[in-house]
Amino acid sequence: MVQCSAPGKPLICCFSQYCCSFSVPKPQFPEEKLHCLNIFYNNFHLTNYFFHRILHDMQGMVFTDSQILCFCHGRKEKSSEVGFIPALLCRHRGKTSLYNGLKSLGSSGKCTLEGVKHPQMIDISPSLCISVWSLGEGAPEESEKRDDSQRSTLFVEKPQSGTVSVGGNITFIAKVEAKDLLRKPNVKWFKGKWMDLASKAGKHLQLKESFERHTKIHTFEMQIIKAKENYAGNYRCEVSYKDKFDSCSFDLEVTGKVTFVSVKIYNNLFLFFGEGQEDAGELDFSGLLKRREVKQQEEEPEVDVWDLLKNANPSEYEKIAFQYGITDLRGMLKRLKRMRREVKKSAAFAKGLDPAYQVDKGGKVRFMVELADPTVELKWYKNGQEIRPSAKYIFEHKGNQRILFINNCTMADDARYYVTAGDEKCSTELFVRDPPILVTKGLEDTSTYVGERVELSCEVSEDDANVKWFRNGVELTNDPKSRYRIKVEGKKHTLVIEEAAKNDTATYSVMTTGGQSEAKLAVDLRPLKISLALEDQTVRLGQEIHLKCEISENVEGKWYKNGQLIEASDRVKLYHKGRIHRFVIPVSAVDDEGEYMFVPDAYNINIPCKVHIVDPPKLHLDGLGENNTVTVVAGNKLRLEIPITGEPPPKVFWSRGDKMVTDSGRIRAESYPDSSCLVIDAAEREDSGAFRITLKNEAGEDTALINIKVVDVPDPPQAPNVTEVGEDWCIMTWEPPANDGGSPILGYFIERKKKQSSRWMRLNFELCKETTFEPKKMIEGVAYEVRVFAVNAIGMSKPSMPSKSFVPLAVTSPPTLLAVDSVTDTSVTMKWRPPDQIGAAGLDGYVVEYCFEGSISTDLSEELGEPPFNLEADEWIVANPELTDKTKFTINGLPTGSKILVRVKAVNAAGESEPKYHPQPILVKEVIEPPKIRLPRHLKQTYTRRVGETVNLVIPFQGKPRAKVSWEKNGSPIDKNDINIRNTEHDTIIFIRKAERGHSGEYNMKVEVENLVDKATIDIQIIDRPGPPEVVTIEDVWGENVNLSWKPPKDDGNAAITGYTIQKADKKSMEWFTVIEHYHRTSATINELVIGNEYYFRVFAENMCGLSEDATMTKESALIAKDGHISKPKITWMKNKIVIMNDPRYRMFSNQGVCTLEIRKPSPYDGGTYTCRAVNELGEAEVDCKLEVRGKSFKTLQIPSLPEHCLQS
Repeated sequence: MVQCSAPGKPLICCFSQYCCSFSVPKPQFPEEKLHCLNIFYNNFHLTNYFFHRILHDMQGMVFTDSQILCFCHGRKEKSSEVGFIPALLCRHRGKTSLYNGLKSLGSSGKCTLEGVKHPQMIDISPSLCISVWSLGEGAPEESEKRDDSQRSTLFVEKPQSGTVSVGGNITFIAKVEAKDLLRKPNVKWFKGKWMDLASKAGKHLQLKESFERHTKIHTFEMQIIKAKENYAGNYRCEVSYKDKFDSCSFDLEVTGKVTFVSVKIYNNLFLFFGEGQEDAGELDFSGLLKRREVKQQEEEPEVDVWDLLKNANPSEYEKIAFQYGITDLRGMLKRLKRMRREVKKSAAFAKGLDPAYQVDKGGKVRFMVELADPTVELKWYKNGQEIRPSAKYIFEHKGNQRILFINNCTMADDARYYVTAGDEKCSTELFVRDPPILVTKGLEDTSTYVGERVELSCEVSEDDANVKWFRNGVELTNDPKSRYRIKVEGKKHTLVIEEAAKNDTATYSVMTTGGQSEAKLAVDLRPLKISLALEDQTVRLGQEIHLKCEISENVEGKWYKNGQLIEASDRVKLYHKGRIHRFVIPVSAVDDEGEYMFVPDAYNINIPCKVHIVDPPKLHLDGLGENNTVTVVAGNKLRLEIPITGEPPPKVFWSRGDKMVTDSGRIRAESYPDSSCLVIDAAEREDSGAFRITLKNEAGEDTALINIKVVDVPDPPQAPNVTEVGEDWCIMTWEPPANDGGSPILGYFIERKKKQSSRWMRLNFELCKETTFEPKKMIEGVAYEVRVFAVNAIGMSKPSMPSKSFVPLAVTSPPTLLAVDSVTDTSVTMKWRPPDQIGAAGLDGYVVEYCFEGSISTDLSEELGEPPFNLEADEWIVANPELTDKTKFTINGLPTGSKILVRVKAVNAAGESEPKYHPQPILVKEVIEPPKIRLPRHLKQTYTRRVGETVNLVIPFQGKPRAKVSWEKNGSPIDKNDINIRNTEHDTIIFIRKAERGHSGEYNMKVEVENLVDKATIDIQIIDRPGPPEVVTIEDVWGENVNLSWKPPKDDGNAAITGYTIQKADKKSMEWFTVIEHYHRTSATINELVIGNEYYFRVFAENMCGLSEDATMTKESALIAKDGHISKPKITWMKNKIVIMNDPRYRMFSNQGVCTLEIRKPSPYDGGTYTCRAVNELGEAEVDCKLEVRGKSFKTLQIPSLPEHCLQS
């Protein structure tokens, strides 16, 4: 539909079976847009987008005539078969007029419309119908998009509408926040409603994405390159993540004028879906829309893929398909074969399948047919195989419509489908579209030289994708004999030329199904390279001048000096060997100074250098001392002047290490024509060291090291250490200072003070030459500190850091009452009492020492009749390397039978006390102690445990030395795999993790020490629950009584049977109730049974472990016969003698003579005495029970039974 600016303007519309073209001159573009346009071809709804785009570009065109011409290509025998007449909706002066009346239809197939001023001829095609709806200020779909875009849930920045000139570039940006997203969202770009721009990426369209880790923002970009006028229109960006979705529409306006528009609509369905584009990466629908000027230039021939395939050799099909972006060549060839088939009218199908369907991989497709007769059986087929309903294939019936849904389409679903209804069938083709391969990184122009290795690389969007290479439009193959080698590494594709030749200069390109890239390669001759250039030289007078250069080619050349050609002579030597050229003057002269140059033949290049003749500099250090040493006292100023010579006057550099001395500052250098001066103001100790002076000029350099020595007072010594303390004295030591100030240390001064005082007192007035000193005359128990001064020829150092505080102390008196506590074959345990006098230093611990009897010193002391108290120190062995604070110690590791002497010293901060000796030698041999088992009282009786419990018995005993313990069970050795026994020196442990009845028995324990033995016996009994009684018999039934008897169980559980529990159950309900508990006999009489009921009975056996797991039930039942009719009693419940009535917290019911009171959510308030009363005409009966509520529970009170005269059966 085209809007006319005024009546009487021509619009030429031609509708044929294969195309529809609109031709109008000089368009003008107002802001009005077409609301809706639907196009049908052979009853197949194609699209409404591309005509929307066409007519959007044609709105407001000015026409010069009111005639509408049309030529009919349909059948003209019957007017009813002409088809639908298009409705032309025009806008004029703000009003809408509908010209939709068919006035007449002649035999020529032409028709006119009512309401038109001049006759209008409209061509009607029997297979093409265009329906046009209202024209307005904006499409409803677009306004809805804008509303949806405002309700953004994922976008943090939306693409904005923009304007670009023809040939310009524009970029649209969308941003999505990833803070709440676990993975990257899915983003799609569309033009209009349906065209996915991912398949159009190429040289005119690029899609990019990036992720900012700091802000967690995904950025998606769509860049349009070299825009064309037909790129203008509405675009849409959609983002989705799981169940979230967001979209935003925006407009692109391309500024420029178009003088003519020709729109061609192919009936080829494959082109309608965006396949078979002539220029991958274009946005003008490729084969759908072509713009060209017909008046100003000749029309370019259009490339029709179908015609190419029809006329091409089958061997070229694949090449054509790749070149024009065809992803399914098989489907196109099939469709090409079926294009000429006529569509027959079907009696079974009121509406058949569309000729073709296309779906993206992973998408969902819907097939629908409409049956003329809904009772006809319908079957669906895929490539001849019948389709059965499944999760993938879903069938749906809606009236006469039969629908097939195919979910999650894959490439395997790309096939021919047909549906049969009786003897007729209707077929279609489904094409599953794979996403196009995009060129993400294009080729780059390259320049190289002959013989070099060349690599041209690009990157595509998929790994191992199919990529074709071309050289000047000719495809390159990866043939082993070819000079070109194609290398694929994931997404990277590389064309390699090992040794490039001159004829390799060309344009190379790559092509994928979704884009292409090209680059130019230039191969030139290798240029001349200078491998070794001439170097500027400074030569001492009379020395040799030697110039040398090397070039990459073996060519001749010429030498020049100051622009004048130099010829070889007796004084000047010229050499050429291979690529090396040399110039030599053996003895230099003053005239040889100048600019020299070498020029290779046949190359426009020169290699220059300069030669300078000079005399070297020299330092004069005659006035300095040995090793060039200069001494200065700290704080004084040093000015050191060094004479220098050289021509030209040399430059002087003073440095200290890596740091240069500048001409300013406390340490500086002063330069004069014939000397250089080093100045140090107020010299410091850190200034000592080597200073380097260096002279430089063109002739060379001279350098020397000058040692500056700054002498000063020494550094203070380290803090002294107090190594020994007496009652009023101490011994202190220290280390000499690290730096003696450049002068030897002459001695030291020592000072001391009380710790709490700040007044220091000097202890020596003459220098102490040693590093050890003994201060005296101190007060015991008072803390002191000491410090040291170092002295050299310059003066006295600062004081050292004070020593750690110390207290003059005396040692304690010896320990007392040293005695032997116990003796074994390898150890002796001694004990003693603390010293009588400990003193101010306290007591830190004790040292135990011993020596063996029989040593030389002890023998000598025995001969002299004196005790062995004065043995040499190295003969006494320290038993405890670390002090012990206890008054008992065991000396281990002694040889059996030996004799030792023992002494103990007390130790405090002042040192060790005098030792305390044991008066007699001690024999290392253990005294025999008879064995004795100390059996616990609870094991003197039978020890009982249940099956599964743990048995852990600890039995202490005594006996020395090395008591031996053994166990027996029932006279046989114990199996240690079944029973674990662990023995120590003082006890034995018998352990059974899970007791079993087989562990019962008599356990005998025996303890032996040499020939002495002690024994004990322990009885262990493992018990379990008993088995059920053997037989329960109903002996007699009378009145409301039953007499039962039974036999004791065969298995008593290894324990005596303590009783039986008897239960009864009514035959109707079979609910069991306990009648008697803890019954000792094997017969019993059950009383107060309900008359008219029939009962079963069962009996449990019981021992100290509990009831048997099973019970024995009577085989027969006991019927309590009725003697007469008794009315049903009335049941009343009371709490503390108060009747419970209409309280929802209580629920009362009775079943088979059992009365129940249920209390919901009991609390302590519910505690008390509850009474159940039954009353009938024969009398009444009451039963009481007490309830105590201790915790949260659901309580039910049951009264097992009532007397017979109160209850009816």
